Amino acid sequence: MNQDYEQFTLKIKQKTGIDLAFYKEAQMKRRLTSLYEKKGFHSFMDFFQAINKDAQLMNEFLDRMTINVSEFYRNAKRWDVLEKKVLPRLLTTKKKLKIWSAASSTGEEPYTIAMILSHFMPLSAISILATDIDEKAIQRAKLGVYPERSLNEVPLEIKKKYFTKDGDFFKVDENIQKTVTFRKHNLLADSYGSGYDLIVCRNVLIYFTEEAKEEIYHKFSSALTSGGVLFVGSTEQIFNPTVYGFETEDTFFYRKM
Repeated sequence: MNQDYEQFTLKIKQKTGIDLAFYKEAQMKRRLTSLYEKKGFHSFMDFFQAINKDAQLMNEFLDRMTINVSEFYRNAKRWDVLEKKVLPRLLTTKKKLKIWSAASSTGEEPYTIAMILSHFMPLSAISILATDIDEKAIQRAKLGVYPERSLNEVPLEIKKKYFTKDGDFFKVDENIQKTVTFRKHNLLADSYGSGYDLIVCRNVLIYFTEEAKEEIYHKFSSALTSGGVLFVGSTEQIFNPTVYGFETEDTFFYRKM
């Protein structure tokens, strides 16, 4: 079984550039085994032969691998800290912020950032880069259409202002959509750019090994400008931020020194 999985990870890396070795093995194996068994395959290599020829199956593999669970204003108290403490500090020295929503899944996170920034500046002045490894998730993000459960934590006035009900779904205002540029990006393999004032990467790194996490934190630190902030998820507290050149600004917010 182990050899089968190792060969599979090698083949996937050759084909897609995605290195499954950086993900926690037991979790990933469990997730992918349930997918291939559901599809009627008996081993990882059988499954690879199939996804190598079938784009639809490849998309399902990527979907299962990346777990696209997201919602607007997820853990609302943390977004309050961003709005009331972090952004006001960043905006004391700059009129325009360079922002990256990394591993942005189906788009709820970057759109939330835009909605919060709209309290400080006109939408025309907001520009957010949102990236994910999963092209299917990016396509869904660009559509900007969400089920009601994704809006559970959205403040009422924001819901009224920036969403339109469409049957059982809600559509994001197109002026909010225009503030976000979506792009495919692999956190483990692609370059990060530089000069960011705010990087938001939440509820993703829990799936990575410790070595992969360390590498990503170093890269995020390098990509941030001095005084810039990394905002992580509620299970992803960094216990040794100084190793990466960070100091704690608030719980789950790390300022580059």
